[in-house]
Amino acid sequence: MKRPISRPAALAWLAAPALAGGLFLSSCNSQPTATETDKTATVVSEETNAASDSSAVTAKADSTGGMAGAVKPTGPKPAWGPNIGPEMQAVIEQLMSFKNKPLPSLTAAQARKQPSAADAAMKQMRASNIPAPPLNCDTATQTIAPGLKARVYTPKGGTAPYPVIVYYHGGGWVIATNDTYAASAQALCEQVGAVVVSVEYRKAPEHKFPAAHDDAFTAYQAVLKNAASMKGDPNKVAVVGESAGGNLACNVSIMARDKKVALPKYQVLVYPIAGSDMNTASYQANTETAPLNKGGMGWFFKNYQRTAADLKDPRINLVAANLKGLEPTTIIGADYDPLTTEGKTLADKLTAAGVKVNYKKYDGTTHEFFGMAAVVPQAKDAQGVAVSDLKGALK
Repeated sequence: MKRPISRPAALAWLAAPALAGGLFLSSCNSQPTATETDKTATVVSEETNAASDSSAVTAKADSTGGMAGAVKPTGPKPAWGPNIGPEMQAVIEQLMSFKNKPLPSLTAAQARKQPSAADAAMKQMRASNIPAPPLNCDTATQTIAPGLKARVYTPKGGTAPYPVIVYYHGGGWVIATNDTYAASAQALCEQVGAVVVSVEYRKAPEHKFPAAHDDAFTAYQAVLKNAASMKGDPNKVAVVGESAGGNLACNVSIMARDKKVALPKYQVLVYPIAGSDMNTASYQANTETAPLNKGGMGWFFKNYQRTAADLKDPRINLVAANLKGLEPTTIIGADYDPLTTEGKTLADKLTAAGVKVNYKKYDGTTHEFFGMAAVVPQAKDAQGVAVSDLKGALK
């Protein structure tokens, strides 16, 4: 009898490079798991993830290592996306088939139970008969600081010590977990050849601002201290984040500079939350987009903030932060996304502050596209940019 594949394992095996250069899956709607409180600050392996066992994977990639079937939409383009790419549209159609309720109509607990963009991408993979390749990284859940866990991905090949990537998932600081974004971490591990530490920070509204920001920096410090025990090189550490995680990654760099802690060697910010102005051009243009729109972002802010004043804090409003002295940065933007304007503004502000920046926006894509390289060709290209930049900085 074949062993069933858990959802985290299923997400992780979608990340292998055999699928058009690797598939990151990410989401703004997913069911998180509770973070347990642990009294020890030592790094102790607590759980071996099923994804590390290749026997859990029964499907194989086709002989070309590419897509097994065409990815095509079945209906007209959405009114909000006249130039959306066909593959991206196909995934959005799958997302719409779940008939999710708008975030502003839900509690956080309800929102966490809705199917995600990751689920939509997986459904499209099944529809296109895109198979699952083997895994090339081992995973284990560890406690890296009191009450703070992370999933650690370690390359099966290569020679330790490996470079290290501290990864922060998206979800508006409210929903999603490192389970939802398992494929992102797996693909970074495999394609960069790095240990990836995917941080499970606290979520709002149970834990308001700045809880996630504090956890992000605590995790970074713990990785610097304990990299050797993870087979990592503490002198070759980068940070990567998607959406809210992109905001956290940039904040880690700023806090490291201000607290005179070793800065990361590089940062990759994928459509980061970089501002709190909801009247920018991209907010005004993306009131109906999926999976993220203006109303959804307002809901995230409402859940994370203690008071409206928090939205002016430079930790949330990065475009108003002091950005001098930060490490080289890659910023990746999407087309149909309320965060597009602030991502480009952040790139411009970093450049003005003397930081080397590689900025690229992908036409025809939506928020979360970066995780879908098996089905969305722009995502394959974006992943290649991120991986190339990280390799150059870490090796």
